[in-house]
Amino acid sequence: MPIELAALPFDRTALEPHISGETLDHHHGRHHRAHVDAVNALAPAAGMAEATLEEIVRGSQGRLQQHAAQAWNLAFQWRCMKPAAAGGGGEPRGALADAIQLRFGDVARFRERFAALATSTFGSGWLWLVQRPDGKLALVQTANTASPITGDDRPLLALSLWEHAYYLDYRDARGKYIEAFWNVADWGFAASNLK
Repeated sequence: MPIELAALPFDRTALEPHISGETLDHHHGRHHRAHVDAVNALAPAAGMAEATLEEIVRGSQGRLQQHAAQAWNLAFQWRCMKPAAAGGGGEPRGALADAIQLRFGDVARFRERFAALATSTFGSGWLWLVQRPDGKLALVQTANTASPITGDDRPLLALSLWEHAYYLDYRDARGKYIEAFWNVADWGFAASNLK
């Protein structure tokens, strides 16, 4: 069964002014679609034509694994965002807020650490808030198309650090893109991923 490119969970302009419709057209409509198309082209030869995207990420290698991981990462990232008008942004609440406070001290320090890691990531990759098998939270950088689902960490929140995620809106100012993300972060989705 072919992997499908899921529609964005919001209108293409709903994250403006923080992330533009043009960026989403480029990042979702072009890059994400290209990864999905590559998975569908490569999976049959690897005997994985009927596998789910997550099964392909975990069970393949080489180009197929890279495209599948990036397709999975992107699909996850779109769910990590929510328009500000629909409740995106703000502060985490409940168990997630407690876990962030326990691990990082408070939300402000968490954001500082997140920004420091995201701006120091060399080249392309991802920054993840994950839950470790022991239940504790951690921030994890992954290079290029790597995904935490190939290990034991449970992703809660993700941010793409690939240049096409922010160049149209922020040029080389990755830090401004990271700050803008907090206006559309979907803390409810992140909390729903906690075990």
